Amino acid sequence: MGSSQTKPEFVSVLADQQVKHGHNVTLKCEANTEDVTAEWEKSGCRLQCVYGKHTVDKRFTTFTLNINNVQKEDEGKYTLKLTNKAGTASCSAMVIVEIKEWRTIEWKQDPMIRKIRDFKIKNEEVRELRFLLHGPIGAGKSSIINTIKSIFEEHQFINCLAASDSDATGTSFTTKYQKFSIGTLPFAFYDVMGLEKDNKDGRSKGARSDDIINALKGHIPDDYEFKDNYPMSKENVNYISDPTLNNKIHCLVSVIAADKVSIMDNEVIQKMKDIRAEASKLGIPQLVFVTKMDKVCVLAREDLTKTFQSKKIKEKMEECSTKLGVPMNCTFPMKNYHEETKMNEKLNCLVLEAFTQAVESANDYVKKFSHKE
Repeated sequence: MGSSQTKPEFVSVLADQQVKHGHNVTLKCEANTEDVTAEWEKSGCRLQCVYGKHTVDKRFTTFTLNINNVQKEDEGKYTLKLTNKAGTASCSAMVIVEIKEWRTIEWKQDPMIRKIRDFKIKNEEVRELRFLLHGPIGAGKSSIINTIKSIFEEHQFINCLAASDSDATGTSFTTKYQKFSIGTLPFAFYDVMGLEKDNKDGRSKGARSDDIINALKGHIPDDYEFKDNYPMSKENVNYISDPTLNNKIHCLVSVIAADKVSIMDNEVIQKMKDIRAEASKLGIPQLVFVTKMDKVCVLAREDLTKTFQSKKIKEKMEECSTKLGVPMNCTFPMKNYHEETKMNEKLNCLVLEAFTQAVESANDYVKKFSHKE
């Protein structure tokens, strides 16, 4: 009888690699035996080696894969499978491609904070600029408010109740049309219930599109409690029939989670598009804040300054832009405070970049009414 084979095991495994666009990368590992058949896969499919692009090598028990002139499409999960009659073993690693920086921002928070603190509204009749955040349940609307308040109040702010990622109830934590001020600054955020798919019997769930549209127009008072199947109407005693510019919303912010955009329900997307269409008729500026972008990109999770060199984040932003019909230059990636207990300057800079654009857009909107009756 011949000697039995040794079941393959890895002495050292493949390691995740970050590589600049156009550079070369090598994946390398070592097994406990050379008596195996080796097969490379990319993202779950057998790797189709291209001449001059891929080089597969085996030297005794060491296995390598070289990828030359790395391009965006080379990003993915690479797996090596070793097989013999005694069994199989596999290990995987991610290749993350740093593409050419496609947007630049200042990674120092002090000048950005100073610019907001020195801000003046271009319409003397407007006491504060108002921002309405809307989007699916769990997208991070309340967390955005908490994060911005934390930046300007210089401590972790958690009074705006937000759902955790592990919350499985599928229920919006926000039930009222609630106002949140930013210290003494002339800004106010309005949080609403999350948008949901309606029940099978046609009954509305979550925030109603018509309620959000009424909020945009200034018909809904602070602390109004939303009711699933009873939208605000002119007959309601709380209805503001003759709203001033101070009652209206000056910038609409759509909030989408990067890790959920691909599985968003079409009905929820349509509700967001309907609200956007009404905002467009009213001339209200609109932005998209893409949250949780660190969940879709290892590169940015490890170093937030790599956000605008991430192929994955750019793809998610383009997907949001396409689904909602919002230009890319009105779409901003960000990460909210979640696990952190200390302030993070790079995180703050991403949020401040988006917030500054919202402030400037809202200011341009109210300026148009400064000389109108």
